[in-house]
Amino acid sequence: MSDNDSQRRAVSRRRFVAAAGASGATYGLAGCLGGGGGGGGGDSEQISTEPPSDDITVELATDSNFADVGDQIVQTMRDNGGLPQNVGIEWTAGSFESGDRAAKYQQLLNAGNETPTIMMMDNGWTIPFVAREQLTNLSQALPDSIVSTVKEDYVDTMVATASDQNGDLFGIPFFADFPTIQYRKDVLRQAGYSDSDFDTWATEPLSWQEFSTVVAEGREVLSGMLDDGTTAQGFNWQGDAYVGLACCDFVEFMGSWGGSYFGEIDNLFGPVGDREITVDDDQAIDALRMMRTFIHGQDDPEALEGYEQISPENVVSYTEEPSRKPFTDGRAVALRNWPYSININGSEENFGEDLGVMPIPYHTTADESPYGPEIGGSTSALGGWHLALNPNATDEKKQAAVQVFQALQSDQVRLDMFEIGGYIPPIPDLIDTEQTRELDLIGRYVDTLQVASENAVPRPVTAVWPQQSSKVSEAVNKSLRQEKAPEAALSDLADAMATIEEQA
Repeated sequence: MSDNDSQRRAVSRRRFVAAAGASGATYGLAGCLGGGGGGGGGDSEQISTEPPSDDITVELATDSNFADVGDQIVQTMRDNGGLPQNVGIEWTAGSFESGDRAAKYQQLLNAGNETPTIMMMDNGWTIPFVAREQLTNLSQALPDSIVSTVKEDYVDTMVATASDQNGDLFGIPFFADFPTIQYRKDVLRQAGYSDSDFDTWATEPLSWQEFSTVVAEGREVLSGMLDDGTTAQGFNWQGDAYVGLACCDFVEFMGSWGGSYFGEIDNLFGPVGDREITVDDDQAIDALRMMRTFIHGQDDPEALEGYEQISPENVVSYTEEPSRKPFTDGRAVALRNWPYSININGSEENFGEDLGVMPIPYHTTADESPYGPEIGGSTSALGGWHLALNPNATDEKKQAAVQVFQALQSDQVRLDMFEIGGYIPPIPDLIDTEQTRELDLIGRYVDTLQVASENAVPRPVTAVWPQQSSKVSEAVNKSLRQEKAPEAALSDLADAMATIEEQA
């Protein structure tokens, strides 16, 4: 993929996300939102910005990773964000699996529970909560200074996935996520690769064919290094039938072959019922064939020639953590995962500076894709999480929550979170700076994360995406398990997605 191709793609995507954020296009659906389509939470009064007079604890629902780093984040929020001493944060750890948390939140909100006060919500399923009017309208509840800063300075696509069709804000972006490939430099050195190769790979994506060769050679070396009877794995990723396969891994495999769910990137946010469904095009079929080849090798009747068998059969049941642990334990060569795992694997007790990180490989350049220049080439699924306010929380808890939102507006707090847990600032100007390059551990990989951010593709977030997402993950996983041929699986998937659009 040429530098010019990558630059054109990045510029074009920036224009797209700016337009999406400005238009509030994330719904892509009229008349199906309830409440006249005005957005979630109904009318909200502005919450006092004065610190509470009494000690009070805000329950903040997150994933399990925050149990280990929550105290450090609170400390920087006090030191650098002005969080009052009498406002405490209780990190309520939920399932690491995104879909499980969405179901739990819906259950709690449907029951009118006052807790948790603040919920960490995936950018891929915040919109349906807004459409159901289950979240506080932050444009009305928070000071204009916070709302305007978020709209002007934060990642446009993330803001769009927390906004209603009127442009009102229902979530504050907490951190952005851009996946990469992590790999073992120490293993690949023994396979004949050098630091000059690693330096090149940090910013220049490999082709999938080159990548499969590199990993296959590395796995052979790793097999000789393991002396405990365990089997060396090559490339781990997330192939389970869950939300992550639909929103992320398949978006990346498909996009890197020049394919897309809905053709050109402008269609990803709608309009629902009036856009071409392209998930059964040749690009997506070949991407799925490659994924199967990685798992089953040339014995698979759908295998693509020239690609190595590099992924374990267990990948069809892997989510993020099950895929990470074999890599962290030293039993795999490469791993597709989110930045949180870079902080784990790059620590001194694991691989230290022997951890390499590269952008997602590609097959078809953006110039060659029928849906380019925004689709094709190295493709990273745009991940990230918002903080949404529970409308059922008490007035006292809401007042304390405003103090939390205000503390997070500090650039230093955002940079500290980047260093503490790999939580990428949702503010583009903070990602690639001299200060981020000097951060302990994560600073080594800023160049790669910057490439990933420039090549990020948002999932097609509309009010019907949760229904379509489950169909995607089921169909793709079934094919990965060799229960259905790629062409048949994706043809049936296209029909199912079309039916959902017609019924919306």
